[in-house]
Amino acid sequence: MKYVSTRNKKGKALTSAEAILQGLAKDGGLLVPENIPQIKIEEIKNLKNMRYEDRAVEILKKYLTDYTEEELKESAELAYNYFDITDRMRLAIKSDKPAEAKKIEPEKNKVTAFIELWHGPTSAFKDMALQILPHLMRIGLKKTGEERDILILTATSGDTGKAALSGFADAERTKIAVFYPSEGVSEIQKLQMITQTGKNVKVIGVKGNFDDCQNGVKKIFSDEEIKKKLDAQKIKLSSANSINWGRLVPQIVYYFSAYADLLDNEEINAGDLVNITVPTGNFGNILAAYYAKRMGLPVEKLICASNINHVLTDFFESGIYDRNRTFFRSISPSMDILISSNLERLLYHESGEDSEYIKKLMNELNASGKYEINKDLKKKLKKIFYAEYAGEEETKTTIREMYNDMKYLIDTHTAVGLTVARKYQKKTGDKKPMLIASTASAYKFAPAVLNALQIPIEGMNEFEMAEKLNKITSVEIPKGLKALKKAKVLHEDICEKEEMSERVLTFAGN
Repeated sequence: MKYVSTRNKKGKALTSAEAILQGLAKDGGLLVPENIPQIKIEEIKNLKNMRYEDRAVEILKKYLTDYTEEELKESAELAYNYFDITDRMRLAIKSDKPAEAKKIEPEKNKVTAFIELWHGPTSAFKDMALQILPHLMRIGLKKTGEERDILILTATSGDTGKAALSGFADAERTKIAVFYPSEGVSEIQKLQMITQTGKNVKVIGVKGNFDDCQNGVKKIFSDEEIKKKLDAQKIKLSSANSINWGRLVPQIVYYFSAYADLLDNEEINAGDLVNITVPTGNFGNILAAYYAKRMGLPVEKLICASNINHVLTDFFESGIYDRNRTFFRSISPSMDILISSNLERLLYHESGEDSEYIKKLMNELNASGKYEINKDLKKKLKKIFYAEYAGEEETKTTIREMYNDMKYLIDTHTAVGLTVARKYQKKTGDKKPMLIASTASAYKFAPAVLNALQIPIEGMNEFEMAEKLNKITSVEIPKGLKALKKAKVLHEDICEKEEMSERVLTFAGN
């Protein structure tokens, strides 16, 4: 399997190891597989009797063909050993899987299931990919003979940063710098990052929003002068954001795994169609579900759930992507994004791999902040996707109803997903089994969750709020979040968005 740029299909094709180490295509495009491998229903049926680690190998080996099966097994075993599989929600079945589909509807003839993706060390779905990516990079360095060390640059809206820091802390031949919006993440998310230990890590707040952080990182990647300076120091840039194929491909695994769980629990039969709802801002998580569907996972509809920054909802409805709008800070901050980078990959595949057309659209986006897709492409996307958003009060109501009715505690992002899934079902009457990506622990957003449960929080700090939530619900506080109370702040640097490249060069030289 080789990888090409979404903006130059005829350019040099890379192996998967080269693509993972490079992160972003040299022309600014995203790297995509030359073809999408297929999986037969018999192979999917076989997954139900496997551990998650083994399921991961079965899917990853279809894309990472220059890695041996032994290398993939080693990476999966090392990655998922760190998942907390004991502190499960009350409805959870005892399990040894890092992620599992959990049915939440009591009726036998109705299947709505959360894919709990937040049992990793940082209590967010990003762990599912960012615990394995460092191992894929480590093996890739040896496999390609790359002599330069890796400097990973990552922009985060809250969860990616800590997950990347956790995965790459003290990793050999690697440094990592994370940029986050200084006033645009939850207090717990911020504490997770600025208390991160490791000789090779740097965390920097940016005066701006996530899009400013993401644009700044992309500019550094395309700055030839910076690349020359880093190359002189024998340093190669890479990314841990989902613009990196190595970060995206492990996310495909958990959609197959969730389907296998439903088979194993006899909730569905092999070949039954399901729908998947994903709360998303940067479009990476739902794009992984799209790849699963294209590979042969029996999926009817992909439901794209947005919050009040509903640029994606508007795009799927109108065919116009327009980032020129008011930016809102919401109670689901990891989705507070106006530039959904991974949408470029979807447009490439559904346009018939027309890289010239994609290049034209991205140039329009850079020049004017908007673009409009043609009618044929818009029609194709509508067949695959349904898009809707949830308002702030709707999100709170969903959290409150889920806990009051079922004693099941969800975070704000998962609540956006569930709200939109219900809207879809009500509007269409579609009764197919629904899988919903549950993306983070409620304790990462304790103030908003307590507010949704109508519990007074005045005068409390974040840790007192977490303890209050624990006392009310008896749901365990994840160990990693509990440990933050005594953690020392190690990173206090804040910069203007124009200073990001300077910070990178300084860090690289240390």
